[in-house]
Amino acid sequence: MAALADEEGMHLDVASGGELHVALAAGVGPARLVLHGNNKSEGELRSARAAGVGRIVVDSHDELDRLERLHAEDGRVPAVLLRVTPGVEAHTHEFVRTGQDDSKFGFTLSTGVADAAVERARASAAVDLVGLHMHIGSQVFVARFFAAAVEAIAPFVAASGLPELSVGGGVGVAYVAGEEAPTISEWAAAVRSACADAGITARVTAEPGRAVVAGAAITLYTVGTVKDLAGIRTYVSVDGGMSDNPRPVLYGSGYETFLPRAPTAERPRTVTVVGKHCESGDVLVRDAAVPADLAVGDLLATPVTGAYGHSMGSNYNKVPRPPVVFVSGGDARLVVRRETHDDLLRFDL
Repeated sequence: MAALADEEGMHLDVASGGELHVALAAGVGPARLVLHGNNKSEGELRSARAAGVGRIVVDSHDELDRLERLHAEDGRVPAVLLRVTPGVEAHTHEFVRTGQDDSKFGFTLSTGVADAAVERARASAAVDLVGLHMHIGSQVFVARFFAAAVEAIAPFVAASGLPELSVGGGVGVAYVAGEEAPTISEWAAAVRSACADAGITARVTAEPGRAVVAGAAITLYTVGTVKDLAGIRTYVSVDGGMSDNPRPVLYGSGYETFLPRAPTAERPRTVTVVGKHCESGDVLVRDAAVPADLAVGDLLATPVTGAYGHSMGSNYNKVPRPPVVFVSGGDARLVVRRETHDDLLRFDL
């Protein structure tokens, strides 16, 4: 995926040393990488600086302490953005809101912490402060929240006089019937308009990751059990679950379902699609619409799993993770092989 994004001319944000390692291994130029994280270790910062990543998004005074210690060792001076919390509460799940004052991310604007961070970074020989960063949350459908964030941070941007502003990401995508999401172009136009109205002249960048990749993937399961509890519910159990997609459990995220053997068929039957894990909360789709003739052995698909599916997968209950197949123009190729039971023992001593 990193190589594909690079081929398309995109930059990548990486949120850990592991993501940095993968991006570099994929051949992504380090200058096209932006390192994120609210608790970057000294090792992660050392690796990023040695690689020459394009930007480090600094999240705390402790991180500035680490960068100053590393500078004393080798004299490297990375270009950095300071992450500012604009005090805007986006209408999305509380677990993925990041722009409100009560957040683990960034320097708070309303309390003056952000002002102190800019002053310190400017005075530090360990960093080259080139701009500001904000991010109000994920899966945000309403453009006015982004406009409100731009409006809130505009005076601070103007006062800082810094040449760059990243408005982060968070533009939502439609997962279920009835949801409507702005296109990237519509979202970008709203952000550009808000910046122009607010008098922001800095170079504006953004991180619309989910909107780029979410719709690019479909997860396929095999139906193993159909359990009809008369007058209560029908449970359809599949050969995966919260280990390959924890979003429904974490955020109550919704998905649609269909049968690949009949993708345009009517779906009059309502069932609950569950995984094979040892807890009742292992629900993938609570009220799934499926064809009336769904049966054991059917392939069942959940679309829009490209952003947070494989990347959030685990081996809960020691269930091996599924493979990943790329498909284009009718050609398919395996890019991540299916895990085996022996893989589950690879790290045991």
